[in-house]
Amino acid sequence: MQFNRVIGQQAIKKRLIDGVNENRISHALLFAGSEGTGKLAMAIAYAQYVACTNRTETDSCGTCPSCKKFNKLAHPDLHFVFPVVKTPKLKEPVSDNYIKPWREMVGQNPYFNLNMWYKAIDVENAQGKIYVHESHEIIRKLNLKTFEAEYKVMIIWMAERMNVQCANKLLKMIEEPPPKTLFILITENDEQILPTIRSRTQLIKFNKIDHQSMAGVLAAMPQSEGKNIEGLVHLANGNFITAIDLLQPDEEKTLYFEHFTSLMRSAYVRDWQGIFDWADNVAGMGRERQKNFLNYCMRMMRENFVLNFQRNDLVFLNETEKGFSSKFSPFINERNIITFSEELEKAYRDIAQNGNPRVIFLDFSLKVVKLIRA
Repeated sequence: MQFNRVIGQQAIKKRLIDGVNENRISHALLFAGSEGTGKLAMAIAYAQYVACTNRTETDSCGTCPSCKKFNKLAHPDLHFVFPVVKTPKLKEPVSDNYIKPWREMVGQNPYFNLNMWYKAIDVENAQGKIYVHESHEIIRKLNLKTFEAEYKVMIIWMAERMNVQCANKLLKMIEEPPPKTLFILITENDEQILPTIRSRTQLIKFNKIDHQSMAGVLAAMPQSEGKNIEGLVHLANGNFITAIDLLQPDEEKTLYFEHFTSLMRSAYVRDWQGIFDWADNVAGMGRERQKNFLNYCMRMMRENFVLNFQRNDLVFLNETEKGFSSKFSPFINERNIITFSEELEKAYRDIAQNGNPRVIFLDFSLKVVKLIRA
């Protein structure tokens, strides 16, 4: 993968390229930023640039033997770590157990989120982790000599998913790695990474993708023909994953909208049977989908609150959501928005901590009944 496939982020590209050309390659980088900003794509492009035998001042050549292997994500000195799940057959899973679907997914599109990864490996009901067994594999691989390239590269995607034992075992390796070793940790929340890990890395913050770069990529896509590109860019708000969702809406986003509107309508008319049925339905989703749904609810609350101020430039709702929110938004106001946010955050924490989902969602829905008329 070359830098020219990374959308926007020109300042970061220049910083990384200059570092290589000036022989200032940090042994441990931490790419931090929100979803859909291109952190994984940038990490692979940077690793390829470091390994390229015929690189230019702006990008890897894309044609040397090293680049060809990077394009297939099969270079022997390129290693990946990412969240995995335990199964009856895999009691101590590591990333290599899932490397084939990982290569397929990254090869198709390096812009994806954790939920999309879980879908790809068909484990939506589980919460993936980077387990302590992975640290043994990382240490083993990086203590080997390089096969072809000058550097061994270890890319750890969603590094905040490392459990404490794994992170602690990697401290020494990240602080004093073997010669010619490059760690690239990728995170959507660097505050969730152990401070001792953060302090041993060079932090690179990713901003949301700029509108011009996003518009250029979307306009070149066949499925955007006849679409309002400026409107799509505004709604995407710097997140390329959201932009693709807007171009090709999936069933999951539609389901979240239906669950949200169903709860609000049942709560408003105090349809108790409808509320109980709603809690049962949402409780049947996998935990990652439940967490994503709660995030969706948080976004809808925020957008409906802002909609009351009649500032369309600050509202990020698609046409279907706008149709519902045009009548619903007055019910989300300064008297209840803070409490709504607190209750959603509490429900999210409880789900993440493996609480009983039916109890959590029933409790939340009953509080909505009270708050919706505040």
